Amino acid sequence: MTFRIVGPEAEAKLNWLALTDALAAGHALPRAEVGDTLLRHGPDTLLTRSAWIPGMGIAVKAATIFPGNPAKGLDAIDGAVNLMSAETGALEALVDFKLVTKWKTAGDSLLAARRLARPDAEHILVVGAGAVARSMIEAYSAALPKARFHVWARNPDAARAFADATGARPAPDLETAVRRAHVIATTTMATEPLIRGAWLSPGTHLDLIGAYRPDMRECDSDTFARARVFVDARATTLHHIGELMVPLKEGAITEADVVADFYDLPSGRFTRRTADEITLSKNGGGAHLDLMTAHYILSAATS
Repeated sequence: MTFRIVGPEAEAKLNWLALTDALAAGHALPRAEVGDTLLRHGPDTLLTRSAWIPGMGIAVKAATIFPGNPAKGLDAIDGAVNLMSAETGALEALVDFKLVTKWKTAGDSLLAARRLARPDAEHILVVGAGAVARSMIEAYSAALPKARFHVWARNPDAARAFADATGARPAPDLETAVRRAHVIATTTMATEPLIRGAWLSPGTHLDLIGAYRPDMRECDSDTFARARVFVDARATTLHHIGELMVPLKEGAITEADVVADFYDLPSGRFTRRTADEITLSKNGGGAHLDLMTAHYILSAATS
């Protein structure tokens, strides 16, 4: 059996709304089985994330993190995504690692925003000025036709460069920008909260993306107490990421306060109820989302 190699050129065939529809359809299939392994050699890391969804397939995403690479003119993070048949185990495709990662991360948040952000949202604040922040501007633009983007970053020069490249406007003061925003996407590596719940206006939707370790947080516990809380997957967020672990430990919320995850999409519970409520969705990722995204990319590339 032959397999396909899908490279970055496939991006020209991808569509953000079609991806979110594919992610929603993937969560209507039987629940994924997932497993991760982590190997370290000095400062260097190999992270392998695997997922198996009956009716869709198997994915193994191997990511290498070599902090010394930028000094050599190389990317610090690289890897490969392997897609195999769920029926035979045969290799079906090698899909570009960076393409899968970009579209999975932004698509995850866009799927939540399509259900939780107000359709008339205009003021979009992106916190952070890296690659994920750029992809969020692409993704939101596909779903929010009135969107006008602002960016805040700790480094004002980075915010200005980001604004020049994307058309966003720099926001000099974070609190002021948060108070005005209809949608907020946080894409930082913060370990201490940047966003305060007291700053949030009625009707705001927060997309929390950056935190992925137990010691990482982008917003305070009051933010969770004021919001209706959603996650992409309970299994990969509640007891794994500081963003959820701290407010749960402090009693700001309980596990019962997490309204829904993406596996609740078919039930209709993953939705905004009123125009004034504050909604929050934590993007925790997971190998099952890599599988769904890679499967969509392969289908789009070969259509």
